[in-house]
Amino acid sequence: MRVTDYFDQAKDKTLISFEVLPPLKGGSMQAIFDTLDPLMEFKPPFIDVTYHREEYIYKKRASGYYEKSSIRKRPGTVGICAAIMHRYGVDAVPHLLCGGFTRQDTENALIDLGFLDVQNVLALRGDARKFEGKFIPEKEGHHYATDLVKQIAAMNKGEYMDDLTDNSEGSHTNFCIGVAGYPEKHFEAPNMDIDLRYLKEKIDAGANYIVTQMFFDNQKYFDYVDAVRAAGIDVPIVPGLKPLTKLYQLNSIPRLFYIDLPDDLVKAISAAKNGEARRQVGIEWSIAQSKELKERGVPCLHYYTMGDSSTIQAIAKAVF
Repeated sequence: MRVTDYFDQAKDKTLISFEVLPPLKGGSMQAIFDTLDPLMEFKPPFIDVTYHREEYIYKKRASGYYEKSSIRKRPGTVGICAAIMHRYGVDAVPHLLCGGFTRQDTENALIDLGFLDVQNVLALRGDARKFEGKFIPEKEGHHYATDLVKQIAAMNKGEYMDDLTDNSEGSHTNFCIGVAGYPEKHFEAPNMDIDLRYLKEKIDAGANYIVTQMFFDNQKYFDYVDAVRAAGIDVPIVPGLKPLTKLYQLNSIPRLFYIDLPDDLVKAISAAKNGEARRQVGIEWSIAQSKELKERGVPCLHYYTMGDSSTIQAIAKAVF
């Protein structure tokens, strides 16, 4: 079923969903099951599965020269979606990226997903590769998430890349398209107004709902929703949440995700005496966030698990 159909059926009830990472190359599907098994008691209607673009490494040859080689450290998103749907009977939402994929690669992936009866995708531009100062699209690939949304929406209309000489349409896919939103602005956008303009372009191109970047101050989410609505966008806006539980995250999360951390959270994490105390601070903060968001009637609370099911389980038990 489509993600937005779940929201419509739930009416004023807040749903819960989780996001998982594909295991590192060489890992097994059991790592995904170990993360999700403890969380299925909360009956999520759908599970997001991230996609990771290729990275480059340099291999030294016998001649002494280095050869540039492309690798994927976290393969298998399509297969993982099939395994999740089979094991748990819930819908899977694969992430699709512009980075590292040609338009033909994207079409092939969507055909595979449609064959598996996957009806939802999250369309993202993706990040720049390591050691590259800016995002560089694949040759014959998409530069922007808006273009990716347009391709998915076209396939929903039966429009494919190849020319149909008899002027007939291809099979119509039925993808519900999610896109990313940034309560604290995408770091490449010069200001929030332009960031919202790009967001509206994605919605106008065919996107059906928004999932936000993580945030730790709910007021930033509430202000963002107001700004999105003022920009003429009326699709569901799902808050993305991640508990901050480790000391090093005080530096790494703002650096990697370009977000601010509230002073009270920073002080509490810094003052905690050990790792377990810091974890408890993060859990309590996320519980408070979640309860307030739920009281305000958000359509869904979307948790970035990062493989840490016990922490997410503790939060969900207190909220649902």
